[in-house]
Amino acid sequence: MLLPRILTAVIGLPVILAAIHFGGIVYISFVGCVILLCLYEYSLVLTSGKKPIHTLSLLLFGLCMAIVAVLGRTALQNELPNNLYPFSISVVIFGVLLIEILTPKRSWERVCNTFTGIFMIPWALAHLISIRDIPGYGEYLTLFMMITIWVSDTGAYFSGRFFGRHKLNQEVSPKKTWEGAVGGTLLAIGAAILMQRLFLPTCFSLLTAVWLGLLVSVVGQVSDLAESVLKRSAGVKDSSHLLPGHGGFLDRFDSYLLLAPLFYYVVLYTL
Repeated sequence: MLLPRILTAVIGLPVILAAIHFGGIVYISFVGCVILLCLYEYSLVLTSGKKPIHTLSLLLFGLCMAIVAVLGRTALQNELPNNLYPFSISVVIFGVLLIEILTPKRSWERVCNTFTGIFMIPWALAHLISIRDIPGYGEYLTLFMMITIWVSDTGAYFSGRFFGRHKLNQEVSPKKTWEGAVGGTLLAIGAAILMQRLFLPTCFSLLTAVWLGLLVSVVGQVSDLAESVLKRSAGVKDSSHLLPGHGGFLDRFDSYLLLAPLFYYVVLYTL
């Protein structure tokens, strides 16, 4: 299991790093593909658990939400119509309900499951683009957040594997332990300090790097557990098998569902 995990990382990491470095349309396209794949896997998870979901509405209006989330925080926002957000949300609500009305065997549970995916995944992950677009430091702040998460995940995996004794939450994620969570957090703080020294010495202080590393690791792990609740309720282990050793794209980007918006606004309003 470890070898496929390493091989997938060796192939995937250069792609992600290149997309972050080039930014612009390259990075937007990359995040857009990730959002669509995560939405599709969200649909797969619910379908596997025999829970109703309208995949067409999910993909169509989910992509719409992602586009609006990005446009509302770019240089184009002054050229866009007023009240773009409420208008778009109204279109999404109207569209999902209309499609459901026209669908045989109508289901309110299907409507709720579809809305959850639309408002949770695209809106959250679109903040990855907003972070990259922060003037001056966007590339390095994106690297700071992502590398900290990768170190946290890797540290938690190995700390839990070698030292794990006390389960973090047996019902939600049976393999995660408190020892793993603490080990991952400590290594994440170390990575945050190193990246502050290398890439962001003029952006924020060493002390800020420590609490940002703590924030990224803790929120990332909580977000990971939140996605585990979804999978456990559907009775599946992984969102898909597209990434050998890692599960699916939703499994790899679940940490950012809660983290990306929080990190963006913390950086925007406190640094």
